Amino acid sequence: MKLAQRIGRIKPSPTLAITAKANALRAEGRDIIGFGAGEPDFDTPENIKAAAVKAIQEGFTKYTPVGGIDELKDAIIAKMSRDHGLPYKRSQVVVSCGAKHSLYNLIQILCEEGDEVIIPAPYWVSYVDIVVLAGATPVIVDTPEEGGFKLTPELLKKAITDRSKAIILNSPSNPTGSAYHRRELEALAAVIEPTSMTVISDDIYEKILYDGFEFFSIAAISEALRNRTVVVNGVSKAYAMTGWRIGYAAGPEEIIAAITKLQSQNTSNPTSIAQKASVEALNGDQSAVAMMVKAFRERRNIIVDALNAIPSISCPLPQGAFYVFPNVSALYGRSCKGTKIANSSDLAAYLLDEANVAVVPGADFGNDNYIRLSYATSLKLIEEGIKRIGRACTRLV
Repeated sequence: MKLAQRIGRIKPSPTLAITAKANALRAEGRDIIGFGAGEPDFDTPENIKAAAVKAIQEGFTKYTPVGGIDELKDAIIAKMSRDHGLPYKRSQVVVSCGAKHSLYNLIQILCEEGDEVIIPAPYWVSYVDIVVLAGATPVIVDTPEEGGFKLTPELLKKAITDRSKAIILNSPSNPTGSAYHRRELEALAAVIEPTSMTVISDDIYEKILYDGFEFFSIAAISEALRNRTVVVNGVSKAYAMTGWRIGYAAGPEEIIAAITKLQSQNTSNPTSIAQKASVEALNGDQSAVAMMVKAFRERRNIIVDALNAIPSISCPLPQGAFYVFPNVSALYGRSCKGTKIANSSDLAAYLLDEANVAVVPGADFGNDNYIRLSYATSLKLIEEGIKRIGRACTRLV
């Protein structure tokens, strides 16, 4: 059987693959500590679960409009106005089966062969493959740790061509946890506005910020830029609702209508019950979000200090999300029991085999000098996991 060539151009999601492998090893009896999955370990808040139960009891279990129920669209509109001062209409909002689905649909309706999409690196693992699936070309712009892993106007100018169709900005970032200040976004906007590029603003971690850092949406810089910006977000990270699969996009009517049209032919509507739960997530009590962020901040401080205490590892302090992205390149060239570490993939495999710890290679995020660890897990597991990593690193000579 001959498969379509497009499927050969992409690879499975490495973060999901690492998590699946860790789970398989646990099933075999291995004591694996997983730092792979970008998934809060907290339960979905009770008020949100209650809204879902009520929806089931009331028989809200049928098809809904393809792009989401009006009640959820209205909750998203209210949230965008309340949090960012951004005005949207129902015709400018579409609800999909997770933020990843929103991004996939968006690239599908925007891009085709010959188009280019600018992606700052380090980047979330799926951006590149989503662009490739659309037949477009990812243009990777490396951003250094010294600049906080953030795109600068100078780097952006060098990347823009007459084929540049879109740019993806993710703040706070997966995998680095870096976030853009308003002034930094304004400087990027000054470069973007004279072009015809669409801005894709991936805001999925906007609620998870530390030390008083204030989130700012690039769509709020000017009306002209807002009319060319699509904000992508969802309920997975902020409300511990990863399995509920609700994401959304807000932007120009023409784009949203096209996404809805495409969605009508691939998934139809998002799950009815999850939509009702998401209404409660956005409109209801927000205290659970603050509680989770407080816990994440404590975990961040502990994991960063512990990693920096390991010789040859250097870990910057993230401003948001729940990931650390330590530089481990000083370990390259070393070996243990005949296993030589040449890159981040080698190190990830070594840590899994020798330390029973699952991490994700930085190569999958566009920078092979680093590895990514999620601290969306308990303090006990964080402390034990980093101890194991430290012991395994001391055996590399």
